[in-house]
Amino acid sequence: MSNGEVHGRVVAVTGASGGVGRAVVREFAKRGDSIAMLARGEVGLAAAAAEVTVAGATPMVVPVDVADPFQIEAAVARIENELGPIDIWVNSAFTSIFARFAEISPAEFKRVTEVTYLGAVYATMAVLRRMRERDAGTIVQVGSTLAYRGIPLQTAYCGAKHALQGFHESLRCELLHDQSHVQVTMVQLPAVNTPQFSWVLSRLPARAQPVPPIYQPEVAARAVLYAADHPNRREYWVGASTAATLIMNAVVPGLLDRYLARTGFKAQQTGRPMDPDQPANLWEPADGTGATTLAPMVGSTKGPSLGAPRSFYLSTTRPCWAPRQRQVQVSPQRSAGTLGDRDQQVVSGGRHLQRRRVLVPRL
Repeated sequence: MSNGEVHGRVVAVTGASGGVGRAVVREFAKRGDSIAMLARGEVGLAAAAAEVTVAGATPMVVPVDVADPFQIEAAVARIENELGPIDIWVNSAFTSIFARFAEISPAEFKRVTEVTYLGAVYATMAVLRRMRERDAGTIVQVGSTLAYRGIPLQTAYCGAKHALQGFHESLRCELLHDQSHVQVTMVQLPAVNTPQFSWVLSRLPARAQPVPPIYQPEVAARAVLYAADHPNRREYWVGASTAATLIMNAVVPGLLDRYLARTGFKAQQTGRPMDPDQPANLWEPADGTGATTLAPMVGSTKGPSLGAPRSFYLSTTRPCWAPRQRQVQVSPQRSAGTLGDRDQQVVSGGRHLQRRRVLVPRL
């Protein structure tokens, strides 16, 4: 598949019942794609399917637990039988636990790893086999700043996202070696206003919240859509906070350890007591409990949630053979959410940094 916007494709999204996954479904639906939505929560899936239908696209609901490789294999076969060959697969499903490591049981840690990491591996394994036979297709891994930078109270989630990052890099190297036309890319997200903070198992004394700045799921969804259209890049960094954190972690990781040890506990709690009846989606879906599936944290966080940016700028480091620094404005802003290009060379200690693209919302 060539880079750039294409309509009428077959797209599959895991974690589609709420949060970023559901926002991604809505973005693809705007373009008339046929969309298979995978998740455990049938209530959220039904609502997402209704949104796809209203947008004029074709929905397909696929209840599945991504931690089960046999369910995933059956789901991929069913999608291709009913909708046709999958053009784009987006791995967005996850679960987590907010707690100190000492308070997490082995079974709980294993479950987070199976859903957040192995779920993406199993799905990639099932769909990649079919894509390689056709020598076409794109797989997008939805990552996080925490794929590079661990923080306290989220050991299971950070470990899973770190594993997903390593898996993605290894797989991409293999596909490049084989000169395959199947492409994989990864989108590293900032803190996003999703049901994560009202659905996941928490043992914190206060309500959990993302570390500000907090972005709305539609911002993340547009970045995923862009990455699916331009999968030649190894990964995308979404938001200035993501870029700043990852650069700081590369330069002064020990200092960041101490900073997060001092601030990370308080920053991830609202200061209000946690609801003792809060649902937890670790073992069972929580979308049928009355919790909202898109942005439950609005109005409940200490700081504001950042809405859709007026535009995006892409900052791309040049390959190591780039002769000198250059900045070029490729495309002007066209409309809200439009992605423009800016190329630049970044040098650290006399050596060129790895080629990446950073999506920085300009508010």
